[in-house]
Amino acid sequence: MKYLFLTVALFFSYVVTAQIDIQFPLLEGESLTREFVTLPEDVNGKYTLIGLAFSKKSEKFLNGWFNPIYQSFIFKPDGNSLFAGNYDVNVFFVPMFTGAKRPAYEKVMQKVSEDIDPRLRPYVLFYKGTMKEYKRTLDFEGKELPYFYILNPNGKVIYTTSGQYSDRKMQIITEKLEPAWN
Repeated sequence: MKYLFLTVALFFSYVVTAQIDIQFPLLEGESLTREFVTLPEDVNGKYTLIGLAFSKKSEKFLNGWFNPIYQSFIFKPDGNSLFAGNYDVNVFFVPMFTGAKRPAYEKVMQKVSEDIDPRLRPYVLFYKGTMKEYKRTLDFEGKELPYFYILNPNGKVIYTTSGQYSDRKMQIITEKLEPAWN
């Protein structure tokens, strides 16, 4: 039993650390405001939080992250309030249209643009292309979960997590982004 626990613990330790200290691969996406952004090229110099979703199921999980991330990293409080500081980070939620899903790109982009809170539109990037480069470089397991990556100001991955939103995951993300607190 101890051997099984140790094996499982080492496996999860590898999965979490396998993606750390690598350069995030170039990803060109189109925001819901119809602007093109190339990650990490266009965000060098700032910490960046990226959430990737590769399937309909993972997009549902990704949606659970929108409000907490908006409240923590995008919303700018009144400068006169007691807790007036904020994070100076880039944030992007990226639905990935790969393989057979590519033809649905425009239709889904239009629907999401109509349905989403307008304040989130600049932070949602749609990607259309292949998944091979991202799967190889980022070493993620499957397409059923969203994956989150924190990039340092040089575009290197310093932390990664995946799955549904949880307060604990958000706490860790907040701690990792502490250097970006103003």
